[in-house]
Amino acid sequence: MAELIPWLEFEAEYAEQFSETMGAPAKPFRMALGALIIKEKLGTSDRETVEQIKENPYLQYFIGLSEYSNKEPFEPSMMVYFRERIGRDLVNKINQKMVKDFPEKTEESESEKEKEKKKNSTQ
Repeated sequence: MAELIPWLEFEAEYAEQFSETMGAPAKPFRMALGALIIKEKLGTSDRETVEQIKENPYLQYFIGLSEYSNKEPFEPSMMVYFRERIGRDLVNKINQKMVKDFPEKTEESESEKEKEKKKNSTQ
């Protein structure tokens, strides 16, 4: 699923909401949206979601962390801000983009599998 979401394409739109001179730096879009997706899929509270992410390297990868850490990636209270910042309009745009791009990504994946099969059969 991480490969299907156009993280970078929507990072700029998400970043427009923040001031460069005020407050702490914002968490990346991938972390924010990824955490919200995890919360929805697992049906957990904000605190439980952060705990699940802390304990699971696959979930950490999904939210964009490059290596495993046994520390919380953010405070559970940040989930409130993630929900406020990533509104329905942005989620709808992301869904539309994913649906539009899904056939292309599936074809690319199938093409790569075919190449790998051919490579393995010639060896």
